[in-house]
Amino acid sequence: MASEQRSRERAADHAASTPDGQAPWADLEMTVPTDRDHASVVALVECSLVELTHETVGAVFISRQVGRSTRTQYVAADDVGEQFQKRHFDDRLGWQETTIPRRTVRDELITQLSRSASTAAERLGEGATSEPDTFVVKPVRELRTP
Repeated sequence: MASEQRSRERAADHAASTPDGQAPWADLEMTVPTDRDHASVVALVECSLVELTHETVGAVFISRQVGRSTRTQYVAADDVGEQFQKRHFDDRLGWQETTIPRRTVRDELITQLSRSASTAAERLGEGATSEPDTFVVKPVRELRTP
């Protein structure tokens, strides 16, 4: 009951501090590679983790390679934001779900969002794909699931 009250209060605080009723997480997205510096990527990840903890949203990283794509979703698994559900989809292997600590989510996202185009292509031994990798925060109800 107390956690429900805290959730309502947080939602009211977020709504009051956001202009024009826009959700605070609405602009948390980017394409990879990016021209952002490392500090900016870390700040984006930290903001995303806060929103995942306080709102009913998930973070999604979609990686595209020639003939293959993967989708990794992160959703808070508890009210304090120390555990996250990681849902990983690979075209070839299907869905896998695990629970991981916040620190691991942070490190994974920073690594994924800091990659350069050449790093991704070299890692795979392939040329660049037609679409960039993307990261976005969106409502849990809009996340693709198995």
